[in-house]
Amino acid sequence: MSSKRVSCFVLINCCFLVAASAGNFYQDFQITFGDGRAKILENGQLLTLSLDKASGSGFQSTHEYLFGKIDMQLKLVGGNSAGTVTAYYLSSKGSGWDEIDFEFLGNLSGDPYILHTNVFTQGKGNREQQFYLWFDPTKDFHTYSILWNPQSIIFSVDGTPIREFKNLESKGVAFPKNQAMRIYSSLWNADDWATRGGLVKTDWSQAPFTASYRNFNAQACLWNSQGSSCSGSHNQAWYKQSLDSTGQARIKWVQKNYMIYNYCTDAKRFPQGFPPECSLA
Repeated sequence: MSSKRVSCFVLINCCFLVAASAGNFYQDFQITFGDGRAKILENGQLLTLSLDKASGSGFQSTHEYLFGKIDMQLKLVGGNSAGTVTAYYLSSKGSGWDEIDFEFLGNLSGDPYILHTNVFTQGKGNREQQFYLWFDPTKDFHTYSILWNPQSIIFSVDGTPIREFKNLESKGVAFPKNQAMRIYSSLWNADDWATRGGLVKTDWSQAPFTASYRNFNAQACLWNSQGSSCSGSHNQAWYKQSLDSTGQARIKWVQKNYMIYNYCTDAKRFPQGFPPECSLA
């Protein structure tokens, strides 16, 4: 069976494998670029990415996933991180790709990081929401989580939900459900746009810039092109999980106090009307 036909039958035949993975970076990830700037340390328990004027660095997961709860602890670039972006996301491949994004936009010393989120379906994004954090993400490790199941995508920080993208396919809104995704992360220079719209440039005298990762955990269905069954996934809590009343209250608290941009309120950007999920959600 062709890969295209397999992907079409994913939800019917459940061609993937449930796994719970508590991370060892040697086993779970591959360094993709950086010429030595990405390092796996402490017997596979710590990964660091660095950026200098010559290059950034990055890694990707060994496995592909189709639904799961993905947790990673990050400690972001400290000090004057203006111009730098630390990206941590799930993505499929091809021109009609799906993607679920965390991006951390650096800033001048003392100014807050911006947490940028986005959801792409079939190659279409433009669903940005941005937040300040209620702590300094450079001082210690914090957990950034993506819950992706057939009902919704929930972004969380230290267990607090900050954003939900619901499955509204019945209302004509595309939802990522047919394409397996890998986890990717990179640290790179984006001083043409990342900090104050590109007004603040990267100060290379502060290089190298370093971001650190630990405690990767995946409760997820691993994509298996051989057609293995996803035994027991429907009984896993994450597969059915949605926001309860406490979660709804927390997400409202975050969005009231820490959201700084929401595409669903940007009337200048959408003069012909907001995307349908803005009113349906």
